[in-house]
Amino acid sequence: MENVITQSINNLLRLLGLSSEEANSLDNWVIFGLIILIAFFADFVCKLVLLKVVKKLVMKTKATWDDIIFDERVMAKLCHVVAPVLIYFLFPIAFPAGSPLYGFFLKITQIYIIAVVMRFFITFCTAIYIVYDQIEKYHDRPLKGLLQTVQVIIFFVGGILIFSVLFNKSPASLLAGLGASAAVLMLVFKDSIMGFVSGIQLSANNMLRPGDWISMPKYNADGVVIDVTLNTVKVRNWDNTITTIPPYALVSDSFQNWRGMHESGGRRVKRSINVDMNSVKFCTPEMLEKFRKIALLKDYIEETEEKLKAYNQECGVDDSVLVNGQRQTNLGVFRAYLERYLRSLSAVNQEMNLMVRHLQPTEKGIPMELYFFSISKVWVEYETLQADVMDHVLAVISEFDLAVFQNPTGADFRSIKK
Repeated sequence: MENVITQSINNLLRLLGLSSEEANSLDNWVIFGLIILIAFFADFVCKLVLLKVVKKLVMKTKATWDDIIFDERVMAKLCHVVAPVLIYFLFPIAFPAGSPLYGFFLKITQIYIIAVVMRFFITFCTAIYIVYDQIEKYHDRPLKGLLQTVQVIIFFVGGILIFSVLFNKSPASLLAGLGASAAVLMLVFKDSIMGFVSGIQLSANNMLRPGDWISMPKYNADGVVIDVTLNTVKVRNWDNTITTIPPYALVSDSFQNWRGMHESGGRRVKRSINVDMNSVKFCTPEMLEKFRKIALLKDYIEETEEKLKAYNQECGVDDSVLVNGQRQTNLGVFRAYLERYLRSLSAVNQEMNLMVRHLQPTEKGIPMELYFFSISKVWVEYETLQADVMDHVLAVISEFDLAVFQNPTGADFRSIKK
């Protein structure tokens, strides 16, 4: 068959006025040129027909995933495989197996086929990644690192096949040879290998997702994870700077993930003020009468006074001495007021832990801590609630004959001097 085609082209060239020597030197190249034209014409027809057919089929379905997987770019990459495959099978017609150019052009064609197939698989994997990334269930998973891992594997396999074609070696023998130089490869691709393993651990243990707020002081990272790739985890800090962390660092070192807070019913507030211990005292009848006028404390004062009065009468306590028996203190009443005040706020989660407690006294007074949870986890609203509560605490503390402890300033010394 090849001889018939070659002879026909040779005769045609002679009819066009070429000599026998010129026809013999050009007939193979003319056939090769025709093969190239046929191959790329087939590529054009394949794209023209296949793209139209696939587009019509995709438009008939209601699903959106097929619009991405069978996208025009993906199908175009698949059609590009047609041309080199045709050249590979038709090439012996132009240059027989014994010709000097046969082996060279065959290798070039094989390498081109491998490269085109690699490009198609990379585009196809990217399309699958886009489909899964749009699914809400997988949207917050580090799929980009998995995609990059697959792409690295495709490049690795493609590279092995290309080298096997260039050096006329089987892929198995090349892999065996690479085994001897595994240490060098591990050194070169250390970050990629560690990133791949760490990415699997982060994903399998659900330790990190794009969109998580993490804190890692060692790397000055405190913000939202915006991207998780094979070699890097990018964190947008609250000052809008970007911190890049290697994935294996997140596995080997400790970091704080605030996702649990976002998924819970509230964000914790834990603030305290130092009360001057010299201002703590027993409540007098006048003070109790004043406290009864506070709406949040009326019921508490009356119930507590009845319990204490009954206890003191039962024990025969001498009321002339304040130390005897049980009595209310202005600090205890203030603590009860703060707890009721927090429970009256709609921005505070009433179903989570809420308390006002004393901490260990220090030389700076006795710390009174407010421990509660804000319903809103938005940073600005959360900080606003904290500020409003502490503003109220500082403003109302003097109504209970208590004083906030603070180190003396120059104004204090000047007032003493006067």
